[in-house]
Amino acid sequence: MRVSQIYAPTLREIPAEAEIASHQLLMKSGMIRKVAGGIYTYLPLGWRTMKKIMAIIREEMDAIDGQEIAMPAVQPAELWLESGRWRVYGAEMWRVKDRHDRDFCLAPTHEEVVTFHIRNDVRSYRSLPLRPYQIQNKYRDERRPRFGLMRSREFLMKDMYSFDVDEAGLDISYKLAYDAYSNIFRRCGLNFRPVEADSGAIGGSGSHEFMALADCGESQILYCSGCDFAATDEFASIKPVGTGTGEELREVETVYTPDCKTMEEVSAFLNVPINRTVKSMVYKADDEIVLVLIRGDRQINEVKLANLLDVVELGFAEEDEVRKVGLEPGYCGPVGTKGVRIIADEEIPLMINHECGQGQKDHHLLNVNYGRDYTADIVADIKLVEAGDACPCCGAPLLTARGIEVGQVFKLHTKYSSAMGARYVDANGEEHDMVMGCYGIGVGRTMSAVIEQNHDDKGIIWPMSVAPYQVLVVPVNDKDAELCAMAEDLYQELKRRRVEVLIDDRAERPGVKFNDADLWGIPLRVIFGKKCRETGKAELKFRADGRVEEVEVSQLADVIEANIRRMLDELK
Repeated sequence: MRVSQIYAPTLREIPAEAEIASHQLLMKSGMIRKVAGGIYTYLPLGWRTMKKIMAIIREEMDAIDGQEIAMPAVQPAELWLESGRWRVYGAEMWRVKDRHDRDFCLAPTHEEVVTFHIRNDVRSYRSLPLRPYQIQNKYRDERRPRFGLMRSREFLMKDMYSFDVDEAGLDISYKLAYDAYSNIFRRCGLNFRPVEADSGAIGGSGSHEFMALADCGESQILYCSGCDFAATDEFASIKPVGTGTGEELREVETVYTPDCKTMEEVSAFLNVPINRTVKSMVYKADDEIVLVLIRGDRQINEVKLANLLDVVELGFAEEDEVRKVGLEPGYCGPVGTKGVRIIADEEIPLMINHECGQGQKDHHLLNVNYGRDYTADIVADIKLVEAGDACPCCGAPLLTARGIEVGQVFKLHTKYSSAMGARYVDANGEEHDMVMGCYGIGVGRTMSAVIEQNHDDKGIIWPMSVAPYQVLVVPVNDKDAELCAMAEDLYQELKRRRVEVLIDDRAERPGVKFNDADLWGIPLRVIFGKKCRETGKAELKFRADGRVEEVEVSQLADVIEANIRRMLDELK
């Protein structure tokens, strides 16, 4: 392809909304363009990289007996009503009506549709396992689309679904997908880590997210300094730790605590270690007001809490809502509280002689004990694990990193097959629910993550496997006929060898050509400069490290092919 003909409108100024490197560079390099908030068009260079990522995905999915299909993006409400998700999926679902006033949605995911097909077409155990997959647009009406392709409202996803006869079969499918994902992200040149994760709106139990490590990542990863444990902070759990262990239970005391509005202020005023205080937080869980108890130095994990209560909407109650159920904002406590469900973290019963709110403004209680002075309706792990907490596997301190979720694998078990009647008949003629898994990769997110990990102040640095082109040929002086002829000869030879090559044939200054070359991030650049005529050598520049080799013009094609093979092999 000739640069003079390529549709790649570069920008001088970065749009103000582009906050992170990948969004900035995709826009600046002319690889994507915004149509509306969270909705983008892929231009030729960006789409070539997307197709390369998709080709890698297809190769790895086909290698584990995945079968590619294409399901509709418009889905009838009836299927979602069968699964029970139509009313609970939340505001992210784009709901639409047809001219007959029938309800449909733009697909945020495809569990319902694929289960519909398999239940109608597969009856015998002999047909299982099945692993259909697709690469298709998904739609989620994000409240705040941001970071370009990272959190958009229309996005390209690979989703595979496995159907097995039992849990042992699901384990096999899950492991195959897990290993295939590791291959995919390694081949894309990503520094990634699989971590245990929450299943979210997809449901089921048993999930891993594949995190591309990056400072801009929206997810926080906790990992162990002494073993292989790793999990998202939404999912991570640790062993509960008690306080005051071995002490005699003391009598409850009411103390005056004027203007103590935070746990730190209460702790300092009462001269009580903060880990011996209890925070009482009032939440609105869908339409119910609940009192949630957590150790004073801990934070509530709202994902765990929402899952525990099985609610869609969860947030702090307003002050008037708190008072309406007989509680005092800022000074709530479990002792004497009635008519409101109490949810306690698993550490609360292990705290001897702790402090908590008294239920009256400017007053707290000392020496409160679970079981003697109050109980909870539910006791469960609802704490947010943080850096420095002890690893649940080996006890070493946990560390944190930021990550971009590029893929996730789920064990659905029979969540959808049971609800929607996807059953098979075994060798004895007995019916059973199919056991399911699902496996997703965000294609655009993967491209963005590659850029986040591979760029400098000049532009993108593509790994060879996903670069839009492998080689860029640059004749420095477009008016030098001899140099242009040598560049053209190499361009034609590389095309004959099926190398993906660009030639910058524009009548532009060398600085413009070099700046665009750096911005686009093509891995190999061949520069035909004025020394080429004197030495018979051209410069071969490597975008990744800036290294330059002088190569005989007659050997360029062979050297370039050898470097392409080497750079691809390094990603396997």
